[in-house]
Amino acid sequence: MSITTASSADIEQAAASAADVRARLETNKLAKRLRRDVGQAIGDFNMIGEGDKVMVCLSGGKDSYALLDILLHMREHAPVNFDIVAVNLDQKQPGFPAEVLPNYLKSIGVPYHIETQDTYSIVKRVVPEGKTTCGLCSRLRRGILYRVADELGATRIALGHHRDDILQTLFLNMFFGSKIKAMPPKLVSDDGKHVVIRPLAYCREDDLEAWAAHKRFPIIPCNLCGSQENLQRQNIKAMLQDWDKRFPGRIKNLFRSLGNVVPSHLMDHDLYDFRNIEATGIADPDGDTAFDAPEFPKEATAVEWL
Repeated sequence: MSITTASSADIEQAAASAADVRARLETNKLAKRLRRDVGQAIGDFNMIGEGDKVMVCLSGGKDSYALLDILLHMREHAPVNFDIVAVNLDQKQPGFPAEVLPNYLKSIGVPYHIETQDTYSIVKRVVPEGKTTCGLCSRLRRGILYRVADELGATRIALGHHRDDILQTLFLNMFFGSKIKAMPPKLVSDDGKHVVIRPLAYCREDDLEAWAAHKRFPIIPCNLCGSQENLQRQNIKAMLQDWDKRFPGRIKNLFRSLGNVVPSHLMDHDLYDFRNIEATGIADPDGDTAFDAPEFPKEATAVEWL
């Protein structure tokens, strides 16, 4: 009786095959999660309707690539018909690889428009050396994109901000602006003419990073202008990442709280008429239980959204 033993090469091949299977399963789960999150956000906020033309603002970063990729998939499966046009603003930063985005968009067959405006020179001329250029750059970029949306007949302007961006903005506004304000998933532009949407509002940044790595998007670095990313935003990001590691479920609950606002239990008298509150003698199920200890779930990690 002979006994056949597997060679080390056979064992390595079997292990590699099993790893490939696991990787494919994880990728499929990731794709489903991202598409579910985007579909949920679009449905919850009525972001895209029949006949809309969605202008996807493509910067060359992982988030806007993922936004375009997911919307293209959803366009094929959505219950409504809508069009997509990708738009990039070439601001003439030194070293910007102008050929990367056109080559990519041609390769996937997406209608696109490259708008070339030398805002870099304007910002460098106006902003003193050593000061951050992001504020002025953002305002110039916004005005140009509004004009391009008009010219292209776009009915929706889609931006690539995700869940983590929204939470970071919330804390930045609280810590440094004394406001409870974040990024809404849908809003009317400041000129009153455009609807701006953020379909990635429910998506986690680490999911988008993983998707970008899987799809091998041709990422363009965001520091070409020489301006460092806002340091305070980086600090807030680090704080939230630390909380996510040490307190599982906290970030989910923070994000959920943005959709569960109780104006009567805050302090904004423009949102709630505190001055004219009087006892009515009628029980109010939503009234304050001022002398009771607040009730919170014992297992915060068990709270799920979506």
